[in-house]
Amino acid sequence: AMRRWNGWGDDATSMELNPGARAMLRERLGPGNPGQDADRRQLLRQIPRTRMARHRLIRTDADTRFSMAFGESYGDWIRKRFGHVPPVPDGVAFPKNRDEVRTLLDLAHQNHWVVIPIAGGTSVAGHLDCPVSERSVLSLNLGRLSGLLGIDPEAQLATFGAGTPGPALEAALREHGYTLGHFPQSFEYSTVGGWVVTRSSGQQSLRYGRIEQLFAGGHLETPVGPLRIPTFPASSAGPDLRELVLGSEGRFGVLTEATVRVTPLPEHESFHAIFLPDWDAAEEAVRTLVQRKLPLSMMRLSNGIETETNLTLAGHATLIGAMEKYLGIRGCGEGKCMLMLGVSGDTRGARFALKEAREHLAKFGAVYIGTAMGSKWAANRFKGPYLRNTLWEQGYSADTIETAVDWPQVKPLMRAMEQTARDVFATWGEQVHAFTHLSHVYPQGSSVYSQYVWPTAPGGFEPNFERWHRLKAAVARTIADHGGTASHQHGIGRDHAMHLDVEKGPLGMATLASLCRHFDPNRIMNPGKLLQDGGPWAA
Repeated sequence: AMRRWNGWGDDATSMELNPGARAMLRERLGPGNPGQDADRRQLLRQIPRTRMARHRLIRTDADTRFSMAFGESYGDWIRKRFGHVPPVPDGVAFPKNRDEVRTLLDLAHQNHWVVIPIAGGTSVAGHLDCPVSERSVLSLNLGRLSGLLGIDPEAQLATFGAGTPGPALEAALREHGYTLGHFPQSFEYSTVGGWVVTRSSGQQSLRYGRIEQLFAGGHLETPVGPLRIPTFPASSAGPDLRELVLGSEGRFGVLTEATVRVTPLPEHESFHAIFLPDWDAAEEAVRTLVQRKLPLSMMRLSNGIETETNLTLAGHATLIGAMEKYLGIRGCGEGKCMLMLGVSGDTRGARFALKEAREHLAKFGAVYIGTAMGSKWAANRFKGPYLRNTLWEQGYSADTIETAVDWPQVKPLMRAMEQTARDVFATWGEQVHAFTHLSHVYPQGSSVYSQYVWPTAPGGFEPNFERWHRLKAAVARTIADHGGTASHQHGIGRDHAMHLDVEKGPLGMATLASLCRHFDPNRIMNPGKLLQDGGPWAA
């Protein structure tokens, strides 16, 4: 199998839409508008000549440069699909060790080249956008900085090359009886370095922690020199320098190594499907359960529209129909919400946590279905993005927007995000299918992860880009109005940079800009990400 150049994942994997799902799309959105995909060979002919001189570490062929110019945002998607070629790097380097990274950064610093770090290329926030610049642009691919570099069983620390993808990282740890437990939906391709510099969150972070809890130290090569982050179990020695790396998105330098806190493989791991009567009962049940701090690994709560959508996508209409009839008898009819509960740990502790959770949830009218749906979810947990390929072929577009907010604003924000999308598309006389889940819950609040499906517009790149851009901007304003963060798990990149100042404030933004100038006086590192080009806080 090979990785798709203009879609998600490898070309041997797909997710089919069953007849019921196709009918739902037509009923709610009308017919789709399949377009004619661009031909990659024709796009390569549009790549301009490189502005870089030959160098032993740098490749300048059009094919390699083109493949580094995109992430996985909807904007990237339609550029590839419609053949709208953006600026591409002038050269691509594949350093195989820290010394080569240092050599390349020194070269770029001396020549004022722009440097864009890339590894898995899974960004959905515009982290990899190549700027329109008079300067040459170097894409620094970290894929060869991969593998387990060392493990300390006593301290439960493991060091990896920053370009190590999720499956390779977990395979290496499992040979030693450990897991990192970090499973974002992009797990197949995303890398440990990418997780760190975008402050990633995995599906089971309730047990294992987000990447900021897992990142213990590492090595950052900046344009002005190396920054080593030593590991400590805890420290009161001033501000934590790890925070300069976490969420830095390539603005301060290139992370070459990451030391992470690992956990012994759990004796028991299972996923359980539970239904609750309506959103109010479900939200209160989940909030009070997470505040009890039971040793659970995941709580993923779908609202009524997403629950209906997921059950339709599941197929097996007869079985699903029988289950829904049973749920209706038990008080979970129209508007019911599905909770996917993860339990990981030693067998005795896992049984206790599940028993306590079920007893707690029963007070809110929960109906326990068992592990069959949970096992199915676990088997397909990284296949969700493949559905975007299938939707596109049917003439529909899809995107996600996520945030996090304190509990009092979770329901108002969830509703407002969905309604904002409906209002945006109503200006074109179009419908949008909007639905939401809480993917990560905390005692203080929750993430709010909304998904949107709409008919692809006729006319190619421009009208589709305009609709997507207006959707993103309008929902971002709604998020800010409700006190939500600009991003819970996808990072800022270029797509969200215009909204960051609302969250950070003038002094916070000035601080970030000052750090950029300190580590990167020639302004070569990933410009336009975190801080907008030409904006008041441009570094």
